[in-house]
Amino acid sequence: MRIFRPALALALVALGAATASAQEPVKIGVLTDMSSGFSAWSGKGSALAAQMAAEDFAKANPNAGFKVEILSADHQNKADVASSITKRWLDQGVNAISDVPNSAAALAVNFALRDSKAAFLVSGGGHDNLTGKECSPNTVQWTFDLWSLASATASAAVERGGDSWYFITADYAGGHGLERIATNFVTRAGGKVLGRTLPALGTLDYSSFILQAQASKAKVIGMGMAGTDLMTLVKQAGEFGVTKAGQNLVALAIFINDIHGLGLSAARGLIFTTAFYWDYDDGKRAFAQRFAARNNGDHPSQVQAGVYASVTHYLKAVAAAGTRNGPEVVAKMKAMPTDDPLFGKGSIRADGRHLHDMFVAEVKSPEESKKPWDYLKIIRVIPAEKAFRPASAEECSLVK
Repeated sequence: MRIFRPALALALVALGAATASAQEPVKIGVLTDMSSGFSAWSGKGSALAAQMAAEDFAKANPNAGFKVEILSADHQNKADVASSITKRWLDQGVNAISDVPNSAAALAVNFALRDSKAAFLVSGGGHDNLTGKECSPNTVQWTFDLWSLASATASAAVERGGDSWYFITADYAGGHGLERIATNFVTRAGGKVLGRTLPALGTLDYSSFILQAQASKAKVIGMGMAGTDLMTLVKQAGEFGVTKAGQNLVALAIFINDIHGLGLSAARGLIFTTAFYWDYDDGKRAFAQRFAARNNGDHPSQVQAGVYASVTHYLKAVAAAGTRNGPEVVAKMKAMPTDDPLFGKGSIRADGRHLHDMFVAEVKSPEESKKPWDYLKIIRVIPAEKAFRPASAEECSLVK
C-alpha cells in the first residue's frame, strides 16, 4: 500500500480550534490506480483533489472542530486488492473511501463497506449497479455512471448518421456495461450492431480486432474501454487508416488526460460524454489553474473533479450531522442540496446517484486549439434530470 502526500500539501489538515487538536481526525482514504491504465485521470491527481478539498474546507470552516487526514493507496485495478485495502483501512479507523476507478474494484469496495460505519464516495467507478442492484446506504456515486456516458454518446453518434456499429470492448465489467448500454440506445434509434470483439484489459496489439471491425463495414467502431487501452487502440486505428477509410471512432469512456496523451492530431473529431470540462466556466477554470499548479501542469479530469466535489460535500455533511457514522453522514449528504464551482447546483437521490448536468463534447483539431489543454468543444448540455437513468425501486431497496 502506498501512502501519497502531495508536495506543497500537508497530509493532516487542521480544522477548528486548538482545543480540538486531540480529537481523532476524520480519515479519508483515496483508493485509486497509481500505476497503470487509469492513473492519468485518477491516481495522484485524485489524492491531490481530496487534499485540496480538505484544505479549502478548513479555510471556509475554521470552527468545524475536527481535522482531516488524507491517505491513498494503489488497488492495481484488482478487486481483491481493493477489498483487502478497504478492510485494512476499516481496522485503522478510516471514515470514508473515495474515487476507486475500475468497476470491479468499486463493486468490491461497495460490498466491503455495506455493513460498516464508513462512507463510500465513488468518483472513478462507473458501474450502474452501484446505484442499482448493489445500492448501499453507505454509498454516493458522484461523477458519472456507465449509463450517462454510453447513452448520450451513442445517441449523438446515431443522430450524426452512425446507424451501424461494431464494438471493440475490453473484457471486464465496465467495458461490458458500456457496450450493453450503447447497444440499447443504438437499436432503439433504429441502428444495428454488426459484431463485437473482446480484447483483454491491458492488450498491447489490437491489429486483429481492428481488421475485424474494418471487415464489418460498420459506420461506427464503438470503443468500450478507457485509459491506456483506449489510447493504444486509437493510435493503432490511426495507423490502419480507419477514419480515412470512412469509419468513425466513438469513445464510450474517454478522459481529457487520454486526449492529452494522444494529441489532437490522433484524437480530433472523437465524440464522447463528460461530467466536467475545466474550461467551461470561470469557476472550473479557477480550480483547474490551482490544481494544475500543483500537478505538474496537468489539468483535472472529471474523476479528479468529482473527488474534490464529493469530499467537500462529505465534510460539510460530517459537520452538519455531528457524526462520522457512514450511513448517517450519507443520509445528511442526500438531505443537503449540493452546490460547488465544479458541478454547480445538484442533489443526491435516495439510491446514492448524484445528479448534475452532463456534456457531450467533440475533440478539437490542432488548428482550433488556442492554449494548453484547450481540447474540447461542448456540442450539447444534458440537464441533470435527463442525464442519468431513472431511480428504480425494483433494483434499489433504498428507493421508495
